[in-house]
Amino acid sequence: MNDPFQMQPELRYGAPVCDQILTGRYFTIGYSWYFRQSKWTLEIINRNDYLLTDVDRRDHFRADTRIPHRFRASLDAYRGSGFDRGHLVASANQDTQEIQNSETFLLSNMAPQVPNFNRRIWRELESKIRELNAREETLETYVLNCPVFYFGEAVETIGDADDEYGIYIPVPHAFVKSVLTEDIRGRLKLWTFEMKNQQLDGELEDYLVKTYDAEQLVGGRFWDRISGGDLHEQKKTPIDMW
Repeated sequence: MNDPFQMQPELRYGAPVCDQILTGRYFTIGYSWYFRQSKWTLEIINRNDYLLTDVDRRDHFRADTRIPHRFRASLDAYRGSGFDRGHLVASANQDTQEIQNSETFLLSNMAPQVPNFNRRIWRELESKIRELNAREETLETYVLNCPVFYFGEAVETIGDADDEYGIYIPVPHAFVKSVLTEDIRGRLKLWTFEMKNQQLDGELEDYLVKTYDAEQLVGGRFWDRISGGDLHEQKKTPIDMW
């Protein structure tokens, strides 16, 4: 069997454990059957931007048929729930080809997000990361997204009781976004954010956290294929925003 870590460019620096790896054309999903949504997504922002094209947002929301029916989200689960189908891999991060953008609308790339979170601070962070990626000195930008569930806290669910399998989807308490850049000199820089799934105020810098702490929340190591000493200081002490 082919090893996705050898074939998918976005996995070159590693990824946390998961139940099922869903290799896409332009990004990879680590899926959780228990939570009926991604445990993580990993992408290189527009790694094919040399094509020098861009496409409109496709809005092709649909179930991911690679996942067994009893473990996957449906459009019905979100309908009338009051939660957004929140992108993990942002649509605007993958917009050089139609199929590339369309793939971001698979429900395996979605998690229930509070509207005023999804449409405000989460969107702002996505935009800032694209600005970082557009800098002349930035060679590549890797983005790891992870829904987070806090132990001991009540979990809200959405779903369809009339579904054949009675599928309910838990609403994440928060989201972690870890951003790794490599510049033209081979230097790596790392920023990790933890944001609660609610309307948030303040500056993006307010949500920078220690990557080691985020790894514990998610239950898996980030960027584990990078030699331990190379990111140790940045993992234990967040650096300033770019």
